[in-house]
Amino acid sequence: MRLSHVNLPMPRGREADARRFYHDLLGLPEVPKPGELAARGGCWFDAGGLDVHLSVADDAAGAQRHFGLEVADVAALEGRLREAGVEIDRGRSAPWKRFFARDPFGNRIEFHEVGGLRGG
Repeated sequence: MRLSHVNLPMPRGREADARRFYHDLLGLPEVPKPGELAARGGCWFDAGGLDVHLSVADDAAGAQRHFGLEVADVAALEGRLREAGVEIDRGRSAPWKRFFARDPFGNRIEFHEVGGLRGG
């Protein structure tokens, strides 16, 4: 088995904000949603073979939930996000380079160096 996707909540009608953050800022390609699922709203993105699904939800509960993305240049991404006005959170110390940020809907994301979590 392998993890195939993470699913995070987003408010209805905020797909443009999702695309600006996940595609424009993070550089993740958008994955077309299948026919009947597309009618529900939301967006899907490919994070190197792992999908990030943003689904319309009435509330964005679970603000402490997060997912992690491995990043080749943690410092460069942090600078790009700061420049775009995204608030950065260092989180608790860890034996790898990382930081946390929230998408436009309050979902928490950990950005960490390659191999950090599993040591290689």
